[in-house]
Amino acid sequence: MNDKAPPFIEEDPFLLQADAQPALQQVFPEPLTVIRVGAASARAFELKAGQFIQVIDVEGRQCSDVLAFDAAALAAGEEWGLDPTVTRTLAGSSYPMPGLHAKYFDARMQPLLETVQDTVGRHDAFALACTAKYYEDQGFPGHANCSDNFNAVLEPMGVRPRAGWPAINFFYNTFIQPCGSLGFAEPWSKPGDYVLLRALKDLVVAVSSCADDIDPANAWQPTDIEVRIYDAAHSFPRAMAHRMTPDAPVRLTRPTAFAGVTETLTRDFIDYHGFWLPRSFVGHGTIAEYWACREKVAVMDLTALRKFDITGPDAEALLQKVVTRDMRKLAVGQVVYTAVCHAHGGMMDDGTVFRLGRDVFRFVCGEDTTGLWLKEQAAAGGFKVHVRDATDSLHNIAVQGPRSRELLAKILWTAPAQPGIAELGWFRFMAARLGGPTGRPLVVSRTGYTGELGFELWCHPGDGLELWNVVAEAGAPLGLVPLGFDALDMLRIEAGLAFAGHEFCDQTDPFEAGIGFTVALSKPDDFIGRAALEERKAHPRRKLVGLAIDSNEAVHHGDGVYIGRARVGEITSAVRSPVLNAQVALARVDVACSELDTALQVGQLDGHRKRLDARVVAFPHYDPTKSRVRS
Repeated sequence: MNDKAPPFIEEDPFLLQADAQPALQQVFPEPLTVIRVGAASARAFELKAGQFIQVIDVEGRQCSDVLAFDAAALAAGEEWGLDPTVTRTLAGSSYPMPGLHAKYFDARMQPLLETVQDTVGRHDAFALACTAKYYEDQGFPGHANCSDNFNAVLEPMGVRPRAGWPAINFFYNTFIQPCGSLGFAEPWSKPGDYVLLRALKDLVVAVSSCADDIDPANAWQPTDIEVRIYDAAHSFPRAMAHRMTPDAPVRLTRPTAFAGVTETLTRDFIDYHGFWLPRSFVGHGTIAEYWACREKVAVMDLTALRKFDITGPDAEALLQKVVTRDMRKLAVGQVVYTAVCHAHGGMMDDGTVFRLGRDVFRFVCGEDTTGLWLKEQAAAGGFKVHVRDATDSLHNIAVQGPRSRELLAKILWTAPAQPGIAELGWFRFMAARLGGPTGRPLVVSRTGYTGELGFELWCHPGDGLELWNVVAEAGAPLGLVPLGFDALDMLRIEAGLAFAGHEFCDQTDPFEAGIGFTVALSKPDDFIGRAALEERKAHPRRKLVGLAIDSNEAVHHGDGVYIGRARVGEITSAVRSPVLNAQVALARVDVACSELDTALQVGQLDGHRKRLDARVVAFPHYDPTKSRVRS
């Protein structure tokens, strides 16, 4: 079954590089078998339990339909194959992705395959593999199709033919449109993109290269698919792919410096911006984690934040151009929260800027592309400055809660020229060491995302496990609990803190996102988006407000906000607040409907069939004077 190696092997796309750091490359082992699936054809083969199958789009933008059957059941005369409906139901999503819910099931709800890696993230588990009827109805009788191709290669293996096969359609770019119809477009996959799966039973597998050449499903031209099978003895990390830009090299999801501990405390991880981060922890749970932060102290992994060091004589001038704050007012040792905007005023990102020296800054934000934007603006403006990505060399945890200062006082040492932990002011940072003058070096900032007194600790990845363990040991008598992303989301909504994709996007300016205080229109230097922001501030159309919801029924991001039949806004974030014993929300509404105590309704179902009463209230809902975070 070994076919010749593909022509693109000389520049193997499966040697995944990350900013030319050899330690982050993934090198695939020698496969047991390489199977070339020619354009518009299919192949069938056996796969042993534990083995890995890699379905590769050789030239890009080519769909590959996959079937798998329990081999032992086939030998007994029973046909149990992948069932997309069961799989979607059990996964709770359109198709499984690497992580906790990664398995494909048959109609008995028995797992057959598990997704291990995926470099595309856009597939289909709704549509049939293409059929003769589809082409006949389009005026192409006799056209090659995946279902007939599957019938031909599976019949010798004891599988009965079907007119149309329910398949897992890798790389097929489908989507449900607002009207409810199933739409499709060209695949997202690039040459060499793949899905890697592990067999959970002995299987009979069939893989096709889709024959469709009459619409964009395969970019109008069917091409080859390649299958590689790897021995069960190999170990592959679970990962999804990330690209800084569409044409950038693939980068797989990576663990943080704290994974050696957090992976022993939970299996519930999410891929957040290219890092595996915990959602909640076994033995605690979201609500317990939330209360620990509100009443005692909690620790969380925030490594996925992007960090960029900006150094050189023009560092201040570059930042003055690209952020909305006035960098001239930022002192060494101080941190400031800022927005980054496009020329039209829409937000690109938000983040914090640390001033480490006269010409040395660190920008901590959410997106890789923000660092790219900094580099582009530095080049375009001729700034004498270096922009370095420090994301992989600086991992961080947050220690948050009323007892966070007490905890850190037990484990941190600072030089006489630095403030002690008791002296560190809000939005200030310092250099420190763990345990004593020769301990692990840290940067400690009095910042956070919870609305509580809190700190963030930044370290080299090699020091991550020691840092977590020391914090955990010192925090145990104080009631320390590890905190996951689900609890963090509850905390930040109560505290009125903005989240990308919810409170802001590139169609939303800082005023509409509720962070207009970050826009320093008084600063003398021009900055990107200034003219647009001046106009938007003078003539606002929408405003972020707090809502009190007169119901315990769940309200979600994107739910419409109404007055009568008119939709006047939308929910950006909502939470059932334990500390307030009420459901609260952030919403972006028309300025005409933004006055305090304005009566509104949240629309559900189609927006009209069900309404939940609400009224406009001040936000933050929790600690509006920020007395706790400033304490």
